[in-house]
Amino acid sequence: MSDIKKIKTALISVFHKDGLEELLKLLNDGGVKFLSTGGTQAFIESLGYQCQKVEEVTTYPSILGGRVKTLHPKIFGGILGRRELESDCEQMAQYEIPEIDLVIVDLYPFEQTVANGASEEDIIEKIDIGGISLIRASAKNFNDVVIVPSKTEYKVLTDILKKQGAETTKEQRRMLATRAFDVSSHYDTAIHNWFEK
Repeated sequence: MSDIKKIKTALISVFHKDGLEELLKLLNDGGVKFLSTGGTQAFIESLGYQCQKVEEVTTYPSILGGRVKTLHPKIFGGILGRRELESDCEQMAQYEIPEIDLVIVDLYPFEQTVANGASEEDIIEKIDIGGISLIRASAKNFNDVVIVPSKTEYKVLTDILKKQGAETTKEQRRMLATRAFDVSSHYDTAIHNWFEK
């Protein structure tokens, strides 16, 4: 099995949209299909690209005031499914789970919200659940999936795409997974520190 994986479908769910334009153009030029939610989907479409709604895949709307959007077996199955494992592929086909090859996430700005002296209620709502789960799932399955865990990493993927098109090596996916666990670790530490106070 080749270490080189083609990016065919990208799930994009970001808080900050700035800096995403060049990345989206390169992905679109590489024939990558976009999948997204709410504001990110509207942003992608405003740039003239087609973008499938996550709820068309899950058949569930965004619920509980936006607290639950991507948390669904069809999304997480698409990320965690092991492409080399026949039983995983059979189940993905059985339950109509699409393969997701790239996940781009930018978490809610928890630390910034705390620093701005926001109310406890506002701070609690800036604890990202779906995003952090997407990061961890994608990083776990780096064998098949590329994870861009924050705005800081947009340039990393942009450089890869410019150099080799919509394909990545296992080494590149592992490097981004390592960065992803650093992002999730930092994020959880910040939340823990706030709760401790």
